[in-house]
Amino acid sequence: MDYSQFKILLVDDEEDIVEFLSYNLSKEGFKVSSARNGLEALEKAKKEIPNLIILDVMMPEMDGITALEEMRKIKKLDNTLVVLLTARSEDYSQIVGFEAGADDYVTKPVKPKVLVKRVMALLRRSKSSGISNLGKLEIDNLVIDPVKYVVVKEGREIIVPKKVFELLYLLAATPNRVFSREEIFSQVWGDDVVVGDRTIDVHIRKIREKIGLQNIRTVKGVGYQFEV
Repeated sequence: MDYSQFKILLVDDEEDIVEFLSYNLSKEGFKVSSARNGLEALEKAKKEIPNLIILDVMMPEMDGITALEEMRKIKKLDNTLVVLLTARSEDYSQIVGFEAGADDYVTKPVKPKVLVKRVMALLRRSKSSGISNLGKLEIDNLVIDPVKYVVVKEGREIIVPKKVFELLYLLAATPNRVFSREEIFSQVWGDDVVVGDRTIDVHIRKIREKIGLQNIRTVKGVGYQFEV
């Protein structure tokens, strides 16, 4: 894949990390720009519309989680992937990040080869995803539109993070079928993307809370099912 077509915005308040990661990403052909805090990242993201943002969590002015939440409200950034950089490896940090709309996370200290491979895997997965070519789903008072990436419930349009949408579409496209956690990981995140064990649970909770759907049943020890 020619990575020169991809724009990456690297956001971190530590200059040496920005220089180090910029060098390694540029070496692979990526077009890299940078910002030093969440506020600057928001402004640059709106102007540049990067394909992917690497976003540190702990920063001055505006932290990474808050910046990510604001980014997910901006329509033209709907297709922008976000990888969080965090010094904390606890489940809590991962859950907060995924709830805010992150696509992946990498813990510090960052190993550049690991980060570059994560970025490549996410972009390959995103580019090969054909969900926008699939049909609109209409189930009772629910419409799931893969072209606009929106959910409409009882006439109300609801915007959800990209991975939340893709998980909902996967389950709803085959009602009453039980999907194992392994199937969901493979089809929504891809086999070459490593995410935490709690990731699916966080996204399912997001569907239930934000959309108000109670159709999704947890099949203990197996996975999830969209009941109709």
